[in-house]
Amino acid sequence: MPSHPLVFHSSPDQTIAWRDGAPVPVRAFLADVARVAAALPEGGHVFNVCRDRYRFTVSLCAALVAGKISLLPSTHTPDTVRQLAAFAPDAFCLHDTPDCAIDLPRFRYPEPDADAAPADADADAAIPRIDASRIMAYVFTSGSTGAPVPHRKTWGFLVDNVRAAAARLGLLDARPCTIVGTVPAQHMYGFESTVLLALIGGLAFSNRQPFYPVDIRAELDAVPQPRVLVTSPIHLRALLASSERALPSASLVLSATAPLAEKLARDAEARLAAPLIEIYGSTETGQIATRRTAHGATWALFPGVRLDARAAAPGDDGGPTVWVSGGHVEEPVPMGDALELLDDTHFLLHGRKADLINIAGKRTSLAYLNHQLNAIPGVVDGVFFMPDDDTRGEHGGHDKHDKHEAHDRHGEPVARLVALVVAPGVAVADLQRALRERIDAAFMPRPLLFVDALPRNDTGKLPRNVLAALVARQMRGAPPPPAPVTFTIPADHPALPGHFPGRPIVPGVVLLDHAISAIGAALNRPFDTWRLGSAKFPSPAAPGEPLALAFDTAASGAIRFTVRAGPREVASGVLSAPSAPQERAAGTTRQTAGR
Repeated sequence: MPSHPLVFHSSPDQTIAWRDGAPVPVRAFLADVARVAAALPEGGHVFNVCRDRYRFTVSLCAALVAGKISLLPSTHTPDTVRQLAAFAPDAFCLHDTPDCAIDLPRFRYPEPDADAAPADADADAAIPRIDASRIMAYVFTSGSTGAPVPHRKTWGFLVDNVRAAAARLGLLDARPCTIVGTVPAQHMYGFESTVLLALIGGLAFSNRQPFYPVDIRAELDAVPQPRVLVTSPIHLRALLASSERALPSASLVLSATAPLAEKLARDAEARLAAPLIEIYGSTETGQIATRRTAHGATWALFPGVRLDARAAAPGDDGGPTVWVSGGHVEEPVPMGDALELLDDTHFLLHGRKADLINIAGKRTSLAYLNHQLNAIPGVVDGVFFMPDDDTRGEHGGHDKHDKHEAHDRHGEPVARLVALVVAPGVAVADLQRALRERIDAAFMPRPLLFVDALPRNDTGKLPRNVLAALVARQMRGAPPPPAPVTFTIPADHPALPGHFPGRPIVPGVVLLDHAISAIGAALNRPFDTWRLGSAKFPSPAAPGEPLALAFDTAASGAIRFTVRAGPREVASGVLSAPSAPQERAAGTTRQTAGR
């Protein structure tokens, strides 16, 4: 049966970790692994929640050497802990804090006796070998019910995956290099790229998990070059925005957990003086592709990995499902992303299939909308959210029974997106104008909610249930959507005689006059100097027929309006703002119209 060493370093004196700025050689690390393995309590499953990356890694390896399996869920909520206990009744929690309150039998990481000899004084530097079929960990994802779904990770699978990643990154058996990670070791990306990459690539890692920009700066300065920064888009954006001062340089920057904007990648490469590589994969498959985001959107597969597009299942309108196989992937795995295959080794990512949305016959993805929102100057963070039917009905008057809900041209209800944005100092109207320059009007958020911060987790992700709760709280505090402006043209209107005898209809100029007057009254401003840029009359309006007017502001400042008779559109047009001299002559001040 094949086996692999626990660590792939070439010498027992090679540095494997930096612990609070001090180097730790391989022989001392192995001594700590042996000491902790001997101290572990009974129980075959270890819930490793150590916050210090060195203690986490020692405990992970100690469990493997002792024949125990590590449990690595993405969250540590009480409900998750209860479900872990049901999955593995013999599990115990291994922690490194005095206030751990996880409801499992608890075992605190055992530090060596302060009076004992140094750990590496008489340590046996022999590196343990681990059977390739040995299960090292169960990594969990959330299924459709929200219950954690376990994914078995053998030592052989992890070695093959990480060796392939290290080779792609130019880090396989390379010169000594230190990894600084802003993401937690318990998350699959952090597990692979801050812990396993060091063990299996023969590199070193820092024990700290810097979160704030000042801490990331300090940790980069605390370890020697060459150094690799393993981070996420949210941490990277905050780091670059924190100061105009020069940042400590790196040899390589890795990013994952969310799509990275090309401009952010270019800025990061310039500020950190290092290439930035984005990693693509999943909990089920491990890492399978990379791209140099500053150079383009195309992903390149790891050697031996294959993608195969298969017909969509009945009822799935998200297009074909792409399956991954080959290389280190032990069995074919269906991907939840919308992937466009370019050739045998390259593809484009169009977002999660679950994120694809269709509004009024137009399609896009939430990932694309989020990218456009976050690219607007002044936006610190932002996200689009598509409420469920239940959410719309409970929190803001968007359910199908709401008389103010938007309808398409056939009179069918149209779902409305919500956007949450962190943008101090940016006016709502300015942000709306910038969005209109970037996205189709069908995807404009209703409402657009400003918040102080988004509830991202340690990896920068926004769990849907947490985001839905924030949207609900914000919607409860938001003003109700405005009622549409309504009017009718009476049957005795002086313009109606002769237009047309026997079947009178409202002249288009009368509809426009009433619509423009109603907009002026709603905004409390005159439109004497404005120009009617365009007008259409898709269907006639009858005298006495109730008419509803809706309007909003385009990116240019122009006002677009629509007049409907029930589900029918009877008139639409665009009011163009006058030039500055005309405005001054008329004594008016330009302002942004809103609904």
